[in-house]
Amino acid sequence: MSSNIFIFDTTLRDGTQGEGISLSADDKLKIAKKLDQLGVHYIEGGNPGSNGKDIEFFQRVKSLNLNAKLTAFGSTRRKNSVAEHDANLLKIVESGVPAATLVGKAWDFHVHIALQTSLEENLAMIQESFAFLKRNSMEAMYDAEHFFDGYKNNPEYALAALKAAKDGGADWLVLCDTNGGTMPNEIAEIVKRVKAELDMPIGIHTHNDCELAVANTLAAVGAGATQVQGTINGYGERCGNANLCSIIPNLQLKMNYDVLPADQLSMLTNTARYISEIANVHMPVGQPYVGNAAFAHKGGIHVSAIMKDSKTYEHIVPELVGNKQRVLVSELAGQSNIISKAAVLGLNVNTNNEKTKQIMDHIKQLEHEGYQFEAADASLELLLRKAFGDWKPAFQVESYKVNTERKQEHIVSEAVVKINIDGQQIYTVAEGNGPVNALDTALRKALAQQYPDIEHVYLTDYKVRVIDETDATAAKVRVLVESTGKQNSWNTVGLSGNVIDASWAAIVDSFHYALLSLQKVNVETPNQASQAQDYVGLTNI
Repeated sequence: MSSNIFIFDTTLRDGTQGEGISLSADDKLKIAKKLDQLGVHYIEGGNPGSNGKDIEFFQRVKSLNLNAKLTAFGSTRRKNSVAEHDANLLKIVESGVPAATLVGKAWDFHVHIALQTSLEENLAMIQESFAFLKRNSMEAMYDAEHFFDGYKNNPEYALAALKAAKDGGADWLVLCDTNGGTMPNEIAEIVKRVKAELDMPIGIHTHNDCELAVANTLAAVGAGATQVQGTINGYGERCGNANLCSIIPNLQLKMNYDVLPADQLSMLTNTARYISEIANVHMPVGQPYVGNAAFAHKGGIHVSAIMKDSKTYEHIVPELVGNKQRVLVSELAGQSNIISKAAVLGLNVNTNNEKTKQIMDHIKQLEHEGYQFEAADASLELLLRKAFGDWKPAFQVESYKVNTERKQEHIVSEAVVKINIDGQQIYTVAEGNGPVNALDTALRKALAQQYPDIEHVYLTDYKVRVIDETDATAAKVRVLVESTGKQNSWNTVGLSGNVIDASWAAIVDSFHYALLSLQKVNVETPNQASQAQDYVGLTNI
């Protein structure tokens, strides 16, 4: 089966209605540019008359010269009014975009309760609003709100709402499962009936309240819908919208629809992670296709099998969506994990190597004590390189100390660090807003004398986990640190009964890895350098 499916991205509109998501005009412009590079066909920018951010966005987005069709969002005219005088519709036309989506009621219950008007007036609102857009030469899409609930309650009226939009000149009839409560078999059956009743292009817009938004979207496409509306990472109100990061590869790689060119499909993972950074929302590690763990393997039997053929435990080649295979090393791992990991690093290791067994036992002991290497690939790489004699540390730590005191209304931390580089002792002092920031600054200051590129390394995330809460304040703590450089990001781990010491261990590993990375290939991942500019060091820890 091969036919064109049009991707309508509403991250900048419906996605921003998700709890905890707030995008500035600058954020929205960055995301619009990224979505355009991915190759989506429509980008819904928001409501050009609703708030200052959206107004600014529509003014500035013109300079981006997007290939995607920029779309404005609004609603049908107000009841008992005239479309030509409706402020919302006028703002849409004045925005200068080529396309618009209007939401209108398709459920008689909503017409009576929410709009508090007659069924006839609602149909007139729909038809006249679309006629107004078409008189202004815009591509027009009707988001039939609550369509599936409306159809199940009163199919004749739900279809009448679609016919009113068609009579007004709408180019697309988009069927919305606004409450997210419809089942896939219902979606498929109703879409087929609509297709049989109306000779019009059909779109689908689903919500994830039953965790079926992706399944419902695929069911609608199978029944004849050719426009898919959704958001990156499934952002949206309540439980979210249909997740385009799952829908796009499912349509293209599993159902053989033409969606995106292969080179743009391979940008999907980078796009998902970039937008999650802009939105300041951490992606679930197990998110299908684009998550960090989507192609991660931990069990020794699994790793042994994928070393023979990755198809044994991977349903697609990860690179098709821009992701990559990861082998995790933990207390559950076997020698296959170590061998696979070492092979990626270019180390010559095999099952007959006694050192392999020793390092495996050592890792298991460290994880038993509280370390966690599956979330700290950089610390693991340093451990393996050191064990197999492939790494000489760029510096040695001789000592450190940190002092925190309150000066009037301010808390100031001071760190003293003494390191050795090739026999040269370097002693530095630095202040910070917190003890970890002070240590990070002091170590960076010492290393910069010999390695100036270290200034491009940023501490971007910091997590503390108490290993055994029953030990109260005497418990060991595990610190995970995420750092970012010009070319990549990496994670390191530290463990101690002292949170400062655990933090210091993770920071030292981070800088060791950064200096190791500087010796590697100097080719930047697309957009990674520009992303690094958006990171801000955690200066209050």
